[in-house]
Amino acid sequence: MALIRCDFSSEALALGTSMTVLLPQQASTQIGLEGRAGDAAPPVLYLLHGLTDDDTAWTRYTSIERYAAAKGIAVVMPQVHRSFYADERHGLKFWTFLSEELPSVVSSFFRVSTRREDTFVAGLSMGGYGAFKWALRRPERFAAAASLSGALDLVYMAEHDRRPHIAGLIGRVFGDRPVAGGDDDLLHLLQANDRELPRLMLRCGTEDHLVAHNERFVAACRRYGVDIDAEFGPGEHEWGYWDAQIQAVLDWLPLKN
Repeated sequence: MALIRCDFSSEALALGTSMTVLLPQQASTQIGLEGRAGDAAPPVLYLLHGLTDDDTAWTRYTSIERYAAAKGIAVVMPQVHRSFYADERHGLKFWTFLSEELPSVVSSFFRVSTRREDTFVAGLSMGGYGAFKWALRRPERFAAAASLSGALDLVYMAEHDRRPHIAGLIGRVFGDRPVAGGDDDLLHLLQANDRELPRLMLRCGTEDHLVAHNERFVAACRRYGVDIDAEFGPGEHEWGYWDAQIQAVLDWLPLKN
């Protein structure tokens, strides 16, 4: 695998930002003298970080490089700070960056597949929320989406979580914009769905402080007739659990041989 730290300028954010990218070595080097690729472009997984992390976290705390190499899949890990993958009310347009600009930038910089059947998204905690939000709002882009220990019930957080750092964060990101019933409300997106969704996978530890979020999301999927591969088992909100579960995600993805 090639491990690339990519610093670039974002028009959506109006500033410089970063992403960490893993590329299968064969796909990144086999270019003919006339600039033609020797092999098909590899599938790509957009892998999203959590609230207290950045785009380097997955490569620092898990063996994602080794796991991705065995699957022949590219991995793109963008930097979105503490934005909940939203266009912030008092900040920057991270949803626009993620959903509109980033795929275009990736395809212009790297030779990865742009086909829906080869494109996937996953994340942990806040990134699990971001992965499902992206998949539910842009289902035509992804073949599958996975959430690990996701902060999936943002309405509950906005209305009932009174911890100062959470209340301040929700206020900065969403301001007076109501979360319930809008495009940042995953349960509403499930209810309002009228398109073919990607395959969905959810994993959460039973000792995780976000387990109730995940249970409510699974219940909503069942209520609205949305198929989901959901599993709860021993585990906390920590990197040992996520290192194990990202392997399960890669095994579950519908990768073509």
